[in-house]
Order: sequence, then C-alpha cells, then structure tokens
Amino acid sequence: MENSTPQSVSFYDRPGIEKEILPIGGGIPFGMERVTNPLVGIGGVYGTWGFSYDNDSLPAFLEQRLGRPLLSDERLNLSELGFLSRQHLPLDLTSQEHTQLEVEVGRRFLVEAIKACNWEPSEVDAVLIGMSAPLAEDYLDRISKAAGIPERALKVAIHKACDGSTSSLHLALNPELPENLQLDKNIAESLRGKKVLVGGIEGLSRFVSSSHDSNALQLFGNAGGVIGVIPGQTMKFIAGKSREVFDDDGVLQVAMYYPHSRQKFNGEFNVDVTEPLENNIRVAGLMHEPKDGSSIAMAGPMGMVKLFVRTGVQVVRDVYAAYQCRLNELGMAGKSLAVAIVHHANYKINKLKEKHLQSEGIILPMPWLLSEFGNVSAASNMIAFLRELPNLNPLDHILIDGFGAGTYYDVLAVEIGG
Repeated sequence: MENSTPQSVSFYDRPGIEKEILPIGGGIPFGMERVTNPLVGIGGVYGTWGFSYDNDSLPAFLEQRLGRPLLSDERLNLSELGFLSRQHLPLDLTSQEHTQLEVEVGRRFLVEAIKACNWEPSEVDAVLIGMSAPLAEDYLDRISKAAGIPERALKVAIHKACDGSTSSLHLALNPELPENLQLDKNIAESLRGKKVLVGGIEGLSRFVSSSHDSNALQLFGNAGGVIGVIPGQTMKFIAGKSREVFDDDGVLQVAMYYPHSRQKFNGEFNVDVTEPLENNIRVAGLMHEPKDGSSIAMAGPMGMVKLFVRTGVQVVRDVYAAYQCRLNELGMAGKSLAVAIVHHANYKINKLKEKHLQSEGIILPMPWLLSEFGNVSAASNMIAFLRELPNLNPLDHILIDGFGAGTYYDVLAVEIGG
C-alpha cells in the first residue's frame, strides 16, 4: 500500500506531533501537526483526540461499547481497507464533558491553523467547516469566538457527511454552485482575496456511540484538519462540479444532528441553506436516516463501493474534461495534475475508482495517506491535503475529490498560488 504507516505506530507516535492530555474526564489525549508551505502561501493543522486503538486492540473496545462479543463474521479486515489505527473516547464521558472537549478541540484547530498561516485571528474573514454531526447547532460560532475570530467574520457550517470539507472549499472558490441560489449573496464572490479558514472537524467517536452497526463502529474515528487559503491568490479555482444522488435505498443511513426542512429546494436540491445567526450560514444536506433512531447504519464494504464508485467516477470524469477544456482556453494544454486528494472512505473504494478512471485514460496520482485515523469523514480530505502540502510547488494543479452519505459529491481542480 502506498505511503502506509507501520502497524506498530499510532498517530501520536509520528515524529513532530505535538501531544498533551486535555484535563477533561479522566484525561483525553490530543495530538496535532502544523504544516506550512511558504512557497505557495498555504498552511494549516491536522490532528486527533482520544485513545488510540490499533486493529488488534479495537475489538475489545467495541465489545464494551456493544455490550456483547463481536462475532467473527462481523470483523472487518481493516488493514486491507487501509486502516491501521484510529482514536476513540472513553465510554463514560458526560454530555457536559463532550461539549467541553469538542469546543476546546475545535478552538485549537482554528487557532493553530491561523498560526500556521502567520495570520492574526482579527484578520480572518471567514470560517467554513464541514462536520457530519455537530455537537450543537451553534458549534462553529462557539469555536470561532473561542479562537478570537471577530464577530464580523462569515461562519459557514456544512453538513454533507464525508463531503463536508471539500464542499466547504468548493463553496469558497466556485461562484457557480447551487447553494448560492438560496442566499442573497454569492459566497465565493464575497470571499475572493479574503483570508479564509476551511476544514473538517469530526467527533465521530461521540457520533457513532449510539449506533449498533458493527461496520460503522470499526471504521470511524476522531480527527480534524483546517487550512488557511486566500481564494484567487493562494488557491485559484479552475474547474469543478457538485452533484447529489439521493440514497433512496439507504445503503448508508445517517442521522441528521442538525436542522433540515426535509424538503427539496425547487423540487430537486436536497440541501437547505439558512442563516440561523448573523454572519452564520448553515448548509444542511438531506440524509436517509436510520429508522431505529441510531446515528448510523451501513451496508458492508461492497455496498459502499456500489454507492460511491459509479457516480464518483462520473463526476471526476466530468470535472477532468472541464479541466482539460479550461487548460486549452488558458493556453496551458498538456499541463498535468500534480496529485489527486481523495476522501479516504476506504482503500478498496479509492483503488477501484482509480482503476475505472485509468480505463478511460485518466491517470491520477492518488496516494493513500490516512492509515492512522480510520474513516474520519469530512476531516479526511483536509488531512490528506496537508500531508501533501510540503510537496507542492507554486502553480501546481491538484484535483480534490470529496464524496459522502446523502449522497453528495464535490470535485474541483485548483491551482496552488505562488
């Protein structure tokens, strides 16, 4: 497997990780890494919180959570799916402790991303964060205030499951997205030339705690990743497309821990865009929710492959074609993409997408980078981007591919600034 991490090493054991124990509950491990590339003017931070479980120690923890033995036919081959470890919270945290923990974690990600960009909190003009299951409806507003970001800054919380952070970046860069149809201003146009934080913060250990789905309990974990960009300068939009195909069959059912009208906009758009607070926008995706009231219920890995690969390949293919057309318009025909940053749903999904794209003559370098986290939903694209950031050069073109439950897809090609 490309760029995999030895099985004996958890995220906390990586060189250069800043670690501490947060004084909440009995003490919660927290670790992060700041990444800056001054050549392209982009920086950010990624990390995780909770106790680390490798593939051998995970079953015993899950049996505590399930209250029963994990059956042999329920055990996934997690290393084959690309996951070697992930981080979970103790089972006895109170609601108040969960709140204290995630607000502090969110604050730290914003503060450290600002530092990585060599900005001041007062300079931040907008914060766009993807999160599958927000701790509270005003979570983004809370952590922005805690980080010292001014009230005037635009806050956009995006709830489109694993697609959340890519959707956030797309919304900041592409003025043609349909979300803008439900607003009296165009988000991308308003943010051009501004200092913007974009990312994903996912407390998935909390979220999956109400699930009885053994697959979900084995796959997901906590993580966050936030980057700082200046749209039109340090990151320029070239081509992109969003798409939704509602999961009528409920292959991946996810509870909406956020308000949604449960109606379609104009009869076809499954995303509500509302302004619950001044300078706060909520982009909420309609989900096929579990009927038993649990947080998540999913088909096996093959179900995920069928759900995401076919449409995912189509969207990437469409954006790649639009990208080639744009290169011709710009007089840059023949330029190639430096790397593709793809959501880490699991290794098999990404390899199958890669195979289908190659059969159509689309060759994309798609490194596997997130083996120490499990599936971390909206955080994964940002973490993958930050791990590739040191290798990027001014004027490089990259493809960013996000997809998630719902089902939502955002794919965009961008140029990294000089």
